[in-house]
Parts: sequence; structure tokens; C-alpha cells
Amino acid sequence: MKKNILFLLVALFLSLPFWWGVNLAQKNFENLLVAQISQPVEEIISLNIQPEIQKIQKPDLELQAKSAISVEINNGRKQKFLFEKNPDQILPIASLTKLMTAVIVLDYPENYNLDKIVTVSKKAVDQDENLGNLKIGDKLSVKNLLYTMLIESSNDAAFALSEIIGKDNFIAKMNQKAIDLGLASTYFINSTGLDVDDLENNITYFNFSTAKDLAEFSEYILNQYPQIWEISSKMSYEILDSTGNFHHLAVNKNGFLNLSPNLGTIGWKTGYTDTAGGCVIVILKDIDGKNIINVILGTASTDARVEEMKKLANWLES
Repeated sequence: MKKNILFLLVALFLSLPFWWGVNLAQKNFENLLVAQISQPVEEIISLNIQPEIQKIQKPDLELQAKSAISVEINNGRKQKFLFEKNPDQILPIASLTKLMTAVIVLDYPENYNLDKIVTVSKKAVDQDENLGNLKIGDKLSVKNLLYTMLIESSNDAAFALSEIIGKDNFIAKMNQKAIDLGLASTYFINSTGLDVDDLENNITYFNFSTAKDLAEFSEYILNQYPQIWEISSKMSYEILDSTGNFHHLAVNKNGFLNLSPNLGTIGWKTGYTDTAGGCVIVILKDIDGKNIINVILGTASTDARVEEMKKLANWLES
């Protein structure tokens, strides 16, 4: 009996290191498990599951123009500026002026009923660049003069429209409209956009604005008179005289319909004088239905304004 007890005690003594090792290993395992579980779930996901996401930066865009702006519009509210280059620089705007001329015509239907017949004067025909094929004594409706002015950028038609209420009165309304719309850096001296040279004093006068003002104004037109953009982007239109006979085919020589694969074109207006250089406004629509107003001022030529607008459109898609 004593031998059995002695044997049992010896066996128990010899097994103590084994059980101590097992308990130690279990304790270390539990500590490791607790440490892993206590690690924040967000950190585990970040380290082990979530892939690395790198923000893609747009390439730099350098336009060969004095000023430019691109503004994204959603539901008639300005959302964000996509691109800017000297947006507050005051510059001559050439025939972009005719957008305001069109607005004044549509603002005063009591004076500018679209069916009203207008007799073209010698002063109108004497305007530089006889676009529109107007002749002294031609009788055209306000509508046909408006289409001629916007599609062909006819200075004759723009001047003829201003004469209906008096040239000075018309210009006063243009400038008052600019004030009413908060276009603080915009001013007009005529309805055409032509430069006026004072040879005696060696001074050239011109209509002026900024890219930012013109973006604001373009948005106003988009909301209030979208037909202006629709007319200006027609590639051709048959102009009729007061008797309904064919007068001439108004042809738009400035096409911006296919600037990029995924951006539709709502409308545009161009301008050029020696002082202003090439100018253009193009309203685009992206695949999400948002409008993008793009203004470029002061390019070296009429061809350059097209190339720079293409660069801007391609950049917007990059």
C-alpha cells in the first residue's frame, strides 16, 4: 500500500512541469487571441481587406488665350468652377455682344414683335463686314433679322434691330440690363461688337466684359431665353423677306457640334476683331445632364479659338 502511494506521489511530481507548460501555452494563446480581437475592426479592414485607392488627378491645361472659364451648372444653379484662367480680366468681346442684342430684342416684345417688318437703312448696310447679304431698302421681319444676326453674326442685322427704338436708346437698355444682372465688368458702346477707332486721338473703343461675367450672362440666357442658343447653333436657315419670298440662306461658318464624343452641344456664339482676337462661348451638356458653360477670350485667330475650345472640351473629359 505504501509502495502504491509512493509511486503515485512520484508520478504526480514528475508530471507537474508538463501541466505547467500546457497552462503557460494556453495562457499565451489566449493573450494573443484577445490582442487580435481587441484590434479595431476598421483597422483590420483597412489593413487586410480594403484595396488602396489613388485619386486620379487631371492633367494640367494650358490654353493659348488671354482668359477662359468653365463652369458646371446643375438645375439652373452654379455648382463649381472646373477651369479658370484670368476670369476677371476685362477684355473686348467682339460679336459676343450680339447675345445681349438678342436679349434686348426678346425683352421688349412691345417694340420687337417677331413678325414686325423692318426696312433696312443705309447706316445698317454701311456697318463693317456685310454678312447677312442685306441691302438698302430690304424689308425683313424682326425674326429674320434676329436669325441672320445670330447665325451669320451679321453686323448689318444687329444695327438694323437697334434702330427700331433708336440706337442710343437700345445701347442704354443693353447697359442697364448688364447692371440689372450684376455684370459689373461689362459695358457696351454698340449693338454689333465692332471696334470704334478714334483716329484723331489714336484710341480704339470697344464693348468689354470678363469671362466670369459672360459665364453668368450665358447662364441667364440658358434659363430665360434658351432659344437664343438654339438659333445660334443652327448650321443654316432660310431667310425670307416681308412677302415670304426667299431672301438668302443664312449659313453658320462656325461649327462646335462635335467637340468631344461624350459632350453634347447646346449652343455657341463666336466673335472676332483685331482688338479682341478670337472669342467664343460654347454651352455643353455632359452624360449626366449637367450643363457646362465655357468661355474663351483673346485667342490669336478665329482658327485658334476653335482649337483652344477643343482642348478645353477634351480636358473636361479626361
